[in-house]
Amino acid sequence: MGQRPLRSTAGGNLPSELGRFIGRGGELAELGRLLESSRLVTVTGVGGVGKSRLALAAARAASEGSQERYCDGAWLAELATVRDPALLELALAEALELTDHTTRPPRTVLAEHLAGRRLLLVLDGFEQLVDECAGLVRELLRRCPGLHVLAVGRRPLALDGELAFPLAPPAPEEALALLVARASAADPGFAVTAENRGTLVELCDRLDGIPLALELAAGRLRTLSPAQVLARLEDRFALLTGGARGGLARHRALRTAIGWSHELCTPAERLLWARLSVFAGQFDLDAVEYVCAGPDLPVEDVLDLVGELLAQSLLVREETPAGVRLRMLETVRVYGAGWLESLGDAGRLRRRHRDWYVGLATWCELDWFSPRQQEVAALVEAELPNIRLALECCLDEPDEAHLGQYLAGTLWFYWAGCGRLTEGRHWLDRTLEPADQAVEYETSRLKALWVLGYVAALQGDAAASMSALYECRDGAAQSGNTVAAAYAVHRMGCLALVSDDMARARELLGAALEQYRAAGELNSNVLMCQVELGMALAFLGDLPGALGLCGEVREICEERGERWTKAYALYVLAYAALGAGRTQEARRLLSECVAINHVFHDLVGLVLALELLALVTVAEGDAAEAAVLQGAAEPMWGGVGLQLFGSGYFNAPRLMCREQAGELLGAERYAAYEAEGRELSREALVGRALRDPEERGAGGVPRQAGRPRGSRVSTGAAAEQPQP
Repeated sequence: MGQRPLRSTAGGNLPSELGRFIGRGGELAELGRLLESSRLVTVTGVGGVGKSRLALAAARAASEGSQERYCDGAWLAELATVRDPALLELALAEALELTDHTTRPPRTVLAEHLAGRRLLLVLDGFEQLVDECAGLVRELLRRCPGLHVLAVGRRPLALDGELAFPLAPPAPEEALALLVARASAADPGFAVTAENRGTLVELCDRLDGIPLALELAAGRLRTLSPAQVLARLEDRFALLTGGARGGLARHRALRTAIGWSHELCTPAERLLWARLSVFAGQFDLDAVEYVCAGPDLPVEDVLDLVGELLAQSLLVREETPAGVRLRMLETVRVYGAGWLESLGDAGRLRRRHRDWYVGLATWCELDWFSPRQQEVAALVEAELPNIRLALECCLDEPDEAHLGQYLAGTLWFYWAGCGRLTEGRHWLDRTLEPADQAVEYETSRLKALWVLGYVAALQGDAAASMSALYECRDGAAQSGNTVAAAYAVHRMGCLALVSDDMARARELLGAALEQYRAAGELNSNVLMCQVELGMALAFLGDLPGALGLCGEVREICEERGERWTKAYALYVLAYAALGAGRTQEARRLLSECVAINHVFHDLVGLVLALELLALVTVAEGDAAEAAVLQGAAEPMWGGVGLQLFGSGYFNAPRLMCREQAGELLGAERYAAYEAEGRELSREALVGRALRDPEERGAGGVPRQAGRPRGSRVSTGAAAEQPQP
């Protein structure tokens, strides 16, 4: 940690400005000056005043104008949907694109990542966790001298050295320009005329120039004239006056802006608005129809009502990898939540929301064993904020802990297959905390236990894994649950595999496979058990046995359209091919393996494939490229957990590659190429790994006549040195 890492190839994650940034030139310049004089600046102000857009504009300008100060880029962490303090560090790590497999505390991972970097971190929407966020920011600023923070919220963090920047509504001229621009975007036929200009100026003044209110007004100007809009403000002010006596005027103005939009909605639109407030982040129409419909809101009316809320800018439509999604602005959502509470219907709607996402997870688990795996992964990723709310709902009701266990266990494919080990571990641990549970719900607890054992094993936490798996095995025996027993034995075998006990792994995995077949179980887990048995056989030197098992898995996966497990089968087949000296075949298999694991963000599978691909590369005679791949793989293990699970068997290809490449390059050149690899982004690394050998040079190292010494994978004890 003493030497600052080289600059990352990533320049940050700030979103592009979708609409023209209107006005705010003075505020933008002042905010830029504050960022130059303090490491912590907080933009404060009422919701809807434009804090986020101003902060992002300032961050873009700062990162482009101060490339030395922020040479590692500017990064945005949106925290508005984070409710659980325990998820704050995880959300920040996700924004910084840190892989969350490690068993180390996320705060430690964040501090170590940021300690040697110089970057600007934008924290937006922290109000619901202000104390926790303040503590985290204080620690990160203390431990990371190159870190600068631009916070955005309704109140300061109240930390030493913090400079607060209160943001007032824009000047009248800028408010008018914003209203006209938004009205023109909503209705291309809209124009400022001599007749309506005075009315528009008065409208801006009556709305106190608050951007959110102006944008809602602009939406209404599609159907109402400026005079009609202005006339409707009278009833709106009468309805929503009051609030706290002596409170800030801009607080009353925001309530007026949102309340006015609410007033102009029909009763059915208002009801849908209130019910939509139970969602977090993005959601789709199917979820809306299930959660929000009822006798007083017929399901056949929901689509048209959603269209009306979209037209009024109360909902946002977004294109995502999971399809068309809807999103409600946070201030609009909070207003709707207040109305839902006043209706006395919040608890029922939360339970309907929970039930929908329990059902969604069930279907996604079934769909995972199909050609739709990639779509399932994208869908769960998009729905994660709502899944978190559903899990919280389960935890809030002591009698419904079994639903939380079921939901956390059902998402095993996402936790293990899509780069979410740490978050999965968080929810599994929390849902399993209640020790007492009715017998009829034992199946849910057993499932959560074997999934916890699986996740902990992949993290290298053998003690926690074994504890959960023994509890699952014993509980399954007592209840006669043969399927849960098979999963417990399987994951015990997986733990033995990554712990280098190959004889026990072979025994347990073989027994689990027989139990699965006896129970008629066939899914990605069953196929993975067969792949893991193939790995154990390969490590024990039985390459024909490994080829037979994994070749069969490959055929089943291709027949079923399953890709995630197939990638691991390809890894074993490549291992066997390399052991037999068939480097071209090994490269072809590993290239497909890398591509699949990259799609699913499965870092465990990806880094294993890259380690073996590096050995293939040195066997082809390109020691320089092999060193680059090894350098790129090494830091990835920091996000997975224990490097190569601490396994001598899994580590053998790495040691062999390092020895051979180092011998060809020399220590100094090997270290230089390895350092080059450490600076590659994941996208660049995958692109480089998938290149055909003929598309690159040999890195300045002549290709060898024949195969370098020891290019075959050693199939003996992994702790031994590679054999000549």
